[in-house]
Amino acid sequence: MLTGKVKTVTGRGFGFIKSAELEKDIFYHEATLVGELATRKLRVDDEVTFETEQSEKGPRAINISLVQAE
Repeated sequence: MLTGKVKTVTGRGFGFIKSAELEKDIFYHEATLVGELATRKLRVDDEVTFETEQSEKGPRAINISLVQAE
């Protein structure tokens, strides 16, 4: 599981996550949001955990969840 912060959110259902663990920002699509994000959607600066998978266009984030504040 990787962690990061949402860098961009578009009105077309996708955006990018910035993670210190990855060299480049990673693409995400709203279809891969889980838990409360399935209805709430992501916002810029949300802290998230995610996994990655390889797609035709390169790596993308999947199984994206909000980091719960302690």
